[in-house]
Amino acid sequence: MIFTIFGNPVEHSKSPLMHNYYFKKTNLKHCYARYLLENGNEIIDKFKELKISGANVTVPHKEWAFKLADEVRGVAKDMGAVNTLILEEGKVVGYNTDGPGFMEVIREFDYKKPLIIGAGGTARAISYLLKADIVNRSEKRLEFFREKGFNVYTWDNFEFKNYDLIINTTSAGLKDENLPMPKEMLEKVFKNAKYAVDVVYGKKTPFIKLAQKYNLKTRDGLYLLVYQGILAMELFLGEKIDKKEAEKIYFDILKD
Repeated sequence: MIFTIFGNPVEHSKSPLMHNYYFKKTNLKHCYARYLLENGNEIIDKFKELKISGANVTVPHKEWAFKLADEVRGVAKDMGAVNTLILEEGKVVGYNTDGPGFMEVIREFDYKKPLIIGAGGTARAISYLLKADIVNRSEKRLEFFREKGFNVYTWDNFEFKNYDLIINTTSAGLKDENLPMPKEMLEKVFKNAKYAVDVVYGKKTPFIKLAQKYNLKTRDGLYLLVYQGILAMELFLGEKIDKKEAEKIYFDILKD
């Protein structure tokens, strides 16, 4: 079977590396590639055209995948975002492993008041399980969260509370040295926080650097990549896998 990841940008993705390594270590004759998809509204047509069995979906196409999948199942229905597509009996079915995967990332954290920066597909997935407050640069994407009953803010009306877990779900720092929110605001948030998680991986982002300056315990996107990837692999294969074995395989290749 052939699998891929759709995204823009996508050249940085380590999903092919880790999934192909898993196939190799478990003697499975499958292949995983990457595909630069510029127009999210073409995602399902492209899935069918490529004749693939499954795909991961990364920024900025998770909401398009939700809207256009033939069917959406599980927690993805409430999240409004899909990060995994599977061909099932001729239909392209959407799932979301980001939320459950993220809960594995923070399973050892003792937090009470989480704050999510950003309002895209990853924020939707994580917020649904965390019940976090949301802050975003603009009002544009906040309506979804407002309708779901979340406390939402922009830079202009943000209220500083005692947030102890700060999560960056934006792409800030991925291909630049930007912070996900104004530095003076972020510093004020970090002063009372205990933990910081960035969904970006592959580099120490300005967000993580600043969090460590304030002595916060940090996790980068590598952890989310692994844990959501394990759940995606189960969907790809259509069966439960040994999660401990998969975790070891993924971290072995990704941390080299």
